[in-house]
Amino acid sequence: MPDKLMIIMVNTDPNNGAAVGAPFFQATVAAAMDYSVEIVLTGRAGELAKQGIAEKLHLQEGNPKTVYDFIKEAHDAGVVFKVCTPTIELWGDDLIPEIDETIGAAYVISEAMNDQTVTFTY
Repeated sequence: MPDKLMIIMVNTDPNNGAAVGAPFFQATVAAAMDYSVEIVLTGRAGELAKQGIAEKLHLQEGNPKTVYDFIKEAHDAGVVFKVCTPTIELWGDDLIPEIDETIGAAYVISEAMNDQTVTFTY
């Protein structure tokens, strides 16, 4: 049975709060269940790794909780956040402190192909 969950956020539009919430919530729950969990931010969703972006976004209008609050909760629960190198080239290197590591495509492919890893994409 796999013991790791890798969530790849690539196509999620950071401006769509309703779409952004689910991956962070699922990651937090999986970490609370003692799974090893990592979120890879890349492509369009990689903008969430940039300082000042997630802090301004809300899952829904009127909700005081920001997307960044969900990122911090997931990180506090043990979720490891990674960003792909091309994401830094696209959005810049002023990253939120929750980003634990910069990775490349080879890492994503090798982990996704690992029998001990379940991969979700958003």
